[in-house]
Amino acid sequence: MRAALVLALVVAVGCSGGGGGGKGKPVNEPEDIAVPSDAAQAAASLARVERALRAPKTRPTEINRLGREQQNAYRALSVHPRWLEDVVARLPADVQPIVTANERAGRDLQALGGKGPRPRQLPDWHIVSPLPVEVLRAYYGEAEAASGIPWAYLASIHLVETRLGRIRGTSSAGAQGPMQFIPETWERYGQGDINDNHDAILAAARLLQANGGPGDMGRALLRYNNSNRYVDAVESYAQLMLSDERAFLGYYQWQVYSATTDGTFVLPEGYPDKPARKVSRPPG
Repeated sequence: MRAALVLALVVAVGCSGGGGGGKGKPVNEPEDIAVPSDAAQAAASLARVERALRAPKTRPTEINRLGREQQNAYRALSVHPRWLEDVVARLPADVQPIVTANERAGRDLQALGGKGPRPRQLPDWHIVSPLPVEVLRAYYGEAEAASGIPWAYLASIHLVETRLGRIRGTSSAGAQGPMQFIPETWERYGQGDINDNHDAILAAARLLQANGGPGDMGRALLRYNNSNRYVDAVESYAQLMLSDERAFLGYYQWQVYSATTDGTFVLPEGYPDKPARKVSRPPG
């Protein structure tokens, strides 16, 4: 199994992002939300966002902005890794391990992309709206009940591979669908449609179970993608969701970015019929 679309996706993790933001505006685009320009702003943003995402009293209408602000803050941290020590020092004690784990996962995924040249063109993907939160959560739960694989590992793989099903495209290695299966692997573990989120999530659970999960998730994840950095990133996101299920609500809002030689672009839902938008300014 080689889940290779992730390599294309993470090229843009640490690239320029976001524009200026006005508080109280309806959130329709990622650029509506400001990007931290220094460590103090990043710490203040993350302290507020990570707590608010986990607070049951946070209104559902606020989650969209919180999740996108969260993504922008971590993207800024990836551009400015020297901020990390200062950011963590400024955080409340309960938020420090959350930020550390999220930052480490992003750094691991960015390293997977390597330091090669950026592509000249935007990827040949279609970007679609993800299924509703409650539907995806039910799929993960169904797969957990059938296999024993904790739901958060499936959500984490789904997030890393295709931004929870937003990306539709075949990787350079031939991997397909929302959980990025090589066709030969799908023949062994898949049932139904490789491009269907429900069918792909269940197949991923079967693959993980067959390769050591849930007893040895490290081994199972390594068979899913033969990279220790991939394993560590998936583990980080999964453990955060297992610690507090509401962490998934933030990740659900994360958008698709792509970096080319012409700059970094947001690929909106509806792309390519809806054009990509060039990011207006770098974080920091």
